[in-house]
Amino acid sequence: MYWLIGSLIIVAMMGVLAVADNTALPTHSFLLDINNSFSLALIIFAIILIVIAQFKIPSVHINNTAQNPSSHCPRSAKPSFRIIYYLSFSILAIGLIIGSAVQALVSHQHAEAAAISEPMRVQALVTIEGVSDSVYDASTESGYRQVATISHITPLVSKLTAQDLDNSKVNYLEDDKNSLSSIDLNNQNSDTKKLNTATLTHNNNQNVKYRILLNAYPKHSSKSASQTPSGNSEFTNLNYLQPGDQLFMSLTLAPLESSEQAINNPSGFDSYRWLRGRHIDGVANILATSASTIPNTESLDLTASSDSYFQRFRTYIDQGRWQLRQHFHKGWEEKTTAQQQAKAVTLSLLTGDRSLINRDTKDLYQLAGISHLLAISGTHVLFLAIMLSGTVVSFFDRLWPVFYRHIPRWQVRWWVMIGAAFIYALFTGFDVPAARTAWMLLAIGLVRLTLLPVGTMRVLFALAILMAWLDPYVLWQAGYWLSFIAVALLLKYDDSSYRYRQSSLPHKNNSDKASVINTVSQHLWIISRRVFKLQFWLFLTLLPVTLLLFGKASLWGLVINLFAIGLFGWVIVPLNLLAGLCYLLSPTIADSIWQLVSALVAGLHKLMTWLTSLPALSEAWLYTPVNIAILFMALLSILPWLLPRGFVNRWLALPPLTLLMMTVYANQQSLAATPTLYILPTGDRYISAALLQYPVNNKATIKSHDNPSSATNTNKENVSWLLLTDHRDSSTRTMPSRLTAAQFSIMLEQQLGSLSVDRLQGIIVQSSSAGLTDTLAGNDNQNHDSNFKLKNSELLPMTVAQLNQRLPISQYWQAGRSDRWPALQRAYKVASSSTSKADISVQRCEQGKRWQLTNGELSIQALTDWSKVGDASVWDCTVVIDSRLPLRVLTYNAADPLKSLPVSGQTLTSNSQLPVQQTDAAKSRIILNADTHQRLWQMWELLCSVQPYNTSKSGSVLEQATTFNNVTWLGHSTSHITADVLNRQKVNQTITYDDKGLEAAWSFNATVDAVDIEP
Repeated sequence: MYWLIGSLIIVAMMGVLAVADNTALPTHSFLLDINNSFSLALIIFAIILIVIAQFKIPSVHINNTAQNPSSHCPRSAKPSFRIIYYLSFSILAIGLIIGSAVQALVSHQHAEAAAISEPMRVQALVTIEGVSDSVYDASTESGYRQVATISHITPLVSKLTAQDLDNSKVNYLEDDKNSLSSIDLNNQNSDTKKLNTATLTHNNNQNVKYRILLNAYPKHSSKSASQTPSGNSEFTNLNYLQPGDQLFMSLTLAPLESSEQAINNPSGFDSYRWLRGRHIDGVANILATSASTIPNTESLDLTASSDSYFQRFRTYIDQGRWQLRQHFHKGWEEKTTAQQQAKAVTLSLLTGDRSLINRDTKDLYQLAGISHLLAISGTHVLFLAIMLSGTVVSFFDRLWPVFYRHIPRWQVRWWVMIGAAFIYALFTGFDVPAARTAWMLLAIGLVRLTLLPVGTMRVLFALAILMAWLDPYVLWQAGYWLSFIAVALLLKYDDSSYRYRQSSLPHKNNSDKASVINTVSQHLWIISRRVFKLQFWLFLTLLPVTLLLFGKASLWGLVINLFAIGLFGWVIVPLNLLAGLCYLLSPTIADSIWQLVSALVAGLHKLMTWLTSLPALSEAWLYTPVNIAILFMALLSILPWLLPRGFVNRWLALPPLTLLMMTVYANQQSLAATPTLYILPTGDRYISAALLQYPVNNKATIKSHDNPSSATNTNKENVSWLLLTDHRDSSTRTMPSRLTAAQFSIMLEQQLGSLSVDRLQGIIVQSSSAGLTDTLAGNDNQNHDSNFKLKNSELLPMTVAQLNQRLPISQYWQAGRSDRWPALQRAYKVASSSTSKADISVQRCEQGKRWQLTNGELSIQALTDWSKVGDASVWDCTVVIDSRLPLRVLTYNAADPLKSLPVSGQTLTSNSQLPVQQTDAAKSRIILNADTHQRLWQMWELLCSVQPYNTSKSGSVLEQATTFNNVTWLGHSTSHITADVLNRQKVNQTITYDDKGLEAAWSFNATVDAVDIEP
């Protein structure tokens, strides 16, 4: 009953949060009036329920009652008492579950009331909280991310400079002093009354506060991405802001739902829930900052009345974290990247500060499956607590043993461990794993102190519920689930294996034949077997939870964790904590120890890089969409191993395990069972990626327009094409992309893996690239517009080159001229030291080029791109996809690909009402537009007819445009396409990658609808 009630509490709170977040619930004042004391009421309610559950109700013995007629209670008294007992227990349990749900609803109402509801540009006083999540570095394009509180908010009506914000700071301090002195004056003239009115407004505005996430990223000039980013000198000073500093900033505020982190999410990380779980009210981009902060004396005077002692104590601790980061950051530019990242990981293992770790190192740890080692876990807290408690107890043993007459030794050790655990947890940010360890130490000590008959597993479960009551949004944090589940599994594993340990140990043999070497080898074998068994147990049991939370899991974790956990737990972490303690006394000694730790970490990085780069073991990621049903079947599969041995026959795990495998396989097949075009998020509003998945039978053949006589059989279950486009208009000033080819290729590989795509029939780069062209010179340049220039970025071609090292690719179509592609590909392979994959040849994506299945079910054809013309503005390749089967257009959901939703678009009423001729020809057409200049469609109108694809029956692609049931245009909102071209193509719907309206579509009296591209 204990586990059932606790599970229902967690499920009820999660359900309320999910429903409330997906439904527009009105804000109720009575819910907002409920304060944090409601969680205390739940705790008292739970204690009463536990006390009632301890009463033992004796059973009714009719025979004994009949034999003892002198009993004072009638025969019906005990059954009625049992009914009352169970009824009251059920009412209290139901009330506790309902109260937990109400607590979750109250937290949601408070979060919604405090959240930023609409975008705005403001000037505000910013108070820094904690240490930043990352540091500003223009050379590595690393941005500044910092949690802060803003107050004294005023609308921004004009652009402000640093000097203007400094003036605002001076005026603010003077007004605050004047307002305090002028309130007590009795005789005031009219001017003074006006000043007081302004002061009143100022004070009301002062009460409005938001907790936001500050963002500042390097900005490149539009001329060249290699130039020095603008605003470096101003934004670099952000790295020197300490916790508690206050300064004025001009900001662009955005709600969490519409922020760039939540909308454009290519990795699958749910940033909205992560930010909401940290109680962030909105996201702010920094426009300008004041040159100086408010002096510390003034800042303390302003916040002393409002901040609690605990908040100020935590600010002091965060300042210590910041000073330690600055100590690690000394001489940063003089070190190599490998040395920098070794020191960054060392700092992360000590304080949980990951701000100095770059993206490559984080990806390396994720690929190796040991990213959990970068977080401050219970191991770190326990090590420090044990070290300090042992030191204190040794001190009392030697100098003051009489102290144990008043307080027992175990209580002294316990109090020191509790104090060290909570202070260190605060020093590391008080994340869930560290907080769980501190509270666990407190709870276990209280159980021993009060002699309660409560097991450790029940204490752990009660602590999980208690943390959920105190902060229901902790249920949205992955660390909460992984931390508690991992500890529970460890406790269960230790409990189940304890009875077999003694039998596994070698027996002592006093005979002369006993060898010390054999004894040591047997001990090592037993320890190695137990470590491997434990690691295998944790990997399998945590695999469904990991896939549910992150959508992927690294198979490398099973191997690398075998030695990495021991290296971190028994060598690196103790040395790191010892250096941290020495830093308080002698920084020189601490630096020597940290130098040793950094050398060990750097060696581990080299080993992991070598292991993860092995060609035979390149397929390291497991992508399997997991939902609650799969997680439930996985739980049923491991349930016989979780229960005591012999309680349930372990062969009963075979049916749910078989059902689990069938469900996973069915989910994988469902991703490619229907012709689908996925719009993949890229993290750049001008870079688009689309994946076409088309199921084919084993008898289908592929026919190329370049060699129509040769058909190649294919046994693949589906055909996949990837289309990449850069929609930046070269005739206008746009911000260059921050994406790199390495980042983009890894991102695409993970997205393709989650969609069960392990090979590509082809990649089409629809945008031309100057990096591939060396034949544009002389008279060809005379036809160019003075404002038009070829895109000088080689992002998309280099992405293809790197994807070719990771996935088999049959064809590569490139828009424009690609004379330098062989040299570029060779240069990349030399730079990356990769010789394991064959080169891929490039084909021009010029007008008229076609790929198709010979049964006519699917056809891909280039609609534009006249690369033979010496004008680069007509080199972009617009592609047409024709299909006999209806094509769905879905927005890829990185967090759960099975829940990818249909796109939203514009329905062109004039074309959608035209009659459609019903034939056996293609039913669906999608036009993937790639123009960056108006000349492209002007050229098409001059050279192409209204029905340019009128082919013979042997081609059987299509006969005329009116045979399509649905024609969809897909492109960017900045496209130069005209209404006349849309009308000629008989377009029914228009969809944009950036979810903005297409200007040419409004002339059709378009109506905005949710378009699911299905009949």
